[in-house]
Amino acid sequence: MKFAVKAWSSGKARAGVLQLGSCPGPIETPSLLLSTRKGLPHFIPPDLLYSLPSPDSHLFHVSSLHFLEGLSPQTISKIGGLHQMLGLPEHGFVCIPRDSIQCLPECNSSNKFGASFETPCGRRLIKPVEYVELISSLRPNIWTTLADEVPTWVSEKRNKTSVDRTIRWLDECIALNPAGGPVFGSIVGGCSVKERERCAQEAARRNLSGYWIGGFGLGESMDERPALLNAVTDILQEEKPRLITGLGLPEEILQGVAAGIDVFDSTYLCHLTLGGFALTFPLDGVEMNTSDNIGSDQTKINLRATVYRKDISPIVENCNCYTCKNHTKAYINHLLNVHEMLAQTLLEIHNTHHYIGFFCSVREAIKSGNFEQFRQKFVEGRCYHVAAEAAAACM
Repeated sequence: MKFAVKAWSSGKARAGVLQLGSCPGPIETPSLLLSTRKGLPHFIPPDLLYSLPSPDSHLFHVSSLHFLEGLSPQTISKIGGLHQMLGLPEHGFVCIPRDSIQCLPECNSSNKFGASFETPCGRRLIKPVEYVELISSLRPNIWTTLADEVPTWVSEKRNKTSVDRTIRWLDECIALNPAGGPVFGSIVGGCSVKERERCAQEAARRNLSGYWIGGFGLGESMDERPALLNAVTDILQEEKPRLITGLGLPEEILQGVAAGIDVFDSTYLCHLTLGGFALTFPLDGVEMNTSDNIGSDQTKINLRATVYRKDISPIVENCNCYTCKNHTKAYINHLLNVHEMLAQTLLEIHNTHHYIGFFCSVREAIKSGNFEQFRQKFVEGRCYHVAAEAAAACM
């Protein structure tokens, strides 16, 4: 793995390049880490992965805890790890225990021996030695150390304990790493700036390839987040990549980019797709027709709405994704109403393509030195639309 920062905008926003040996080309950052279930996107079959932009769509987020049931670690290892088992030799896999959908941290059941998670096969206590054994069998391109993530409402004592455990498990995971591959150190600390700084300082002292900033999306507010993010990124080495989970909304992505984060998970897209929503906010070269967008908040539309029953236009005019080039809102509305899974496949293709386009726009704004203006314009547009909707509702 190689990483280099290529451009800075005002503040900490930065554009870089991440190179992984298995990917067909360098992946530009800030970038999207595509959410998967056992290594594959939730609804896109392998034969349609080619329809997504390359190489931006070649970075997959895998939770090793998904493999607690089914094939044993020994069998997966004999097959050749994730790349061979899934038949995706040109994709990069990043293993993170938490996936924000099915493997959620359960802080009340964690103890000094390991971290507890709610998983598809029940609540499980994962010890560092078991975790590294799973990682060794999966052979991902990048993996993160085990962490004790806690929500914002825990006590100061519990938060401090979570940082102590995370630092201890960091050392254990590094010592147990048999292959010596790229390891990202975990950084937690809840809503305490002091504890996040302490955890970041300890991680920065270790010989790590990068950093995973955990514990977000667990109760902190948008107003609290900048101080927590900056407390971490101010300490970390600039030449190493930073990855974060728990930030999904476009506004949250922009908040993370402003703090100097490089890679973001995409569980937001899965939640959108499950709800029947399609992203529609404007991108460079794509003009959005906002008329009659029932259920729209100026970023997405609800394709379950009856107004789209006879709408023969694509989700977004001039969008180059497979879905918009071949299908209409009316067809997807029909598929949703008859509970046909093809609806989710087409929606996930569009939403992934559109969000990758959003990240491209963010990178261009950074390279041109206009990131803060880009961010301000996007956020103000959303706030204006929400305020207008609220005023209309009160009439």
